[in-house]
Amino acid sequence: MSFLSIQDLSVRLSNGIPLLRSVSLDVSAGEVRALVGESGAGKSMIGKAVLGILPRAAHLTDGRIVLDGEDLESLSPKTRRQRIGARVALIPQDPLTALNPSRRVGPQVTDRLVDILGWKRPAAEARALELLEEVHIEAPERVMKAYPHELSGGMRQRVLIASAFAAEPKLIIADEPTTALDVTVQKQILKLIRDMQQRHGTALLFVTHDLGVVSKIAQTLSVLYAGKVVEETGVEHFFAGPSHPYSRALLAATPKYTDPDGSLTPVPDSVVSAVDAEIAAFDAKRLEAGQR
Repeated sequence: MSFLSIQDLSVRLSNGIPLLRSVSLDVSAGEVRALVGESGAGKSMIGKAVLGILPRAAHLTDGRIVLDGEDLESLSPKTRRQRIGARVALIPQDPLTALNPSRRVGPQVTDRLVDILGWKRPAAEARALELLEEVHIEAPERVMKAYPHELSGGMRQRVLIASAFAAEPKLIIADEPTTALDVTVQKQILKLIRDMQQRHGTALLFVTHDLGVVSKIAQTLSVLYAGKVVEETGVEHFFAGPSHPYSRALLAATPKYTDPDGSLTPVPDSVVSAVDAEIAAFDAKRLEAGQR
């Protein structure tokens, strides 16, 4: 049984522009599923819909989000927040803006343990120290007392990873967690997330535009274009030969580390036009059926 099941999820802006078009996907316990596609494809919007933090102008118009057997849309706002807070965590893209600059690091890690699990503050602080050590932060006692601006970007991201795993969530949504880091630190953080996920057995929904990252961390992936899933498959099958023309074009456009001097291959206009026509036909069919 899937821990997270998204069924025919549609999200629109107040002006009617669709952001997600009947998205369906499942994430099983312990599974790592990647959401890939170009900027604006709707990858992060799926995570926001699950967490209940859609932008104010965006609205869920159709579909269901089932978390651990519960339909989140059937719950009261308070109960939904409690369920999500206890079972789901987020590793955001920019560690500097995600951490509160006016608070020391320690309380920002222990808050989840105190507020969600009801731990006493001393026990939460002891667990926070263990987590900071687990994410390979040296001198965790000093880091606990530091402010975010006193840490490097890589250390801030490690703090966010520790915070995400603090309450032992069953699902973590990682929204391009290495984008704001330099290449060397990206590799370290990616390995850390993978090791932590395997050690804790946590399901992971990993948002990225980097297919190189997908090959290293994910088991399954969903390819999005204009808010629609155009292909869903296993990672090995995808890299052996994706079935959708857009997926093949994305793979062909990925820089090859084995050929650093090779030219880049953009997604052909013909492929973009064909996928746009596919999306338009999908919208027309839903409109005719009276769906939103």
